[in-house]
Amino acid sequence: MAMTKGRAKNLNEDAIGVIVAILDGWSGKLTWDLLIDMIERRLLVRYTRQALDKRARVKMAYQVAKQRVGGESSYKAGQKPSAVEAGVLSQRVSRLEAENSRLKIENERLLEQFVTWGYNAYLKGLTKEYLNTPLPRVDREVTKVARNK
Repeated sequence: MAMTKGRAKNLNEDAIGVIVAILDGWSGKLTWDLLIDMIERRLLVRYTRQALDKRARVKMAYQVAKQRVGGESSYKAGQKPSAVEAGVLSQRVSRLEAENSRLKIENERLLEQFVTWGYNAYLKGLTKEYLNTPLPRVDREVTKVARNK
């Protein structure tokens, strides 16, 4: 009896975290197919490009990784940076690592805030659709002054 392949389990926050981490560490050519293959090896689940692209965190991480690897190394194979360039690159790496640590902490706090807001909204009976209603458009045109005289 032939076994049909079922649909992949839903993407949850843990899976999205793993996928974003994969993209953060990505080097070399990046395509949706290569990413899907890597996710399947890591999570033992095969997601579609459309399912991944629907998730804002995954989509943004993919775009950032694509830009990063697109302009990756300006050094050809076997070519090494000079001592001055290496020093500058080392300082940049240290600065970026510090920034990354700070942003991770900020992100954790924001995620905690969203959980709190979500819980409070749930208690008030607010729906996800209501909470995701776009903000009203701001009219930035010059205000006309009424002339009474």
